[in-house]
Amino acid sequence: MHKLFLIISSISGMLAVGLGAFGAHAFKDKLAAEGTLNTFQTAVQYQFYHTLALLGIALLMIKYESQWLSYAGYSLTFGTLIFSGSLYILCFSGMKWLGAITPVGGLLFILGWIFLLMFALKSLE
Repeated sequence: MHKLFLIISSISGMLAVGLGAFGAHAFKDKLAAEGTLNTFQTAVQYQFYHTLALLGIALLMIKYESQWLSYAGYSLTFGTLIFSGSLYILCFSGMKWLGAITPVGGLLFILGWIFLLMFALKSLE
């Protein structure tokens, strides 16, 4: 399982850098004109934060076998897809209704951190 989360975090980190650079250079004027530049930057930031957290989970899984880490990894993975993904699509498509599903990704982020806390409380002594 740690290999899966390591692969996902690597791909997510690569995409965050690429999307961040692409948005800052190729689409900066378009995003600024549409008033979505801040939204785009939020998507990139949260993708990076949770990519690093997922990397940490993958590394912890090398040493510790815990369902809590698996739950945390899946929560952060799907949280990133839903939270950042919906914001990226909103920025480029203008589909404002996607803003309604973004909080689901935020809830998954919170759950991921709760699961990581549960791992720490239950597994580390």
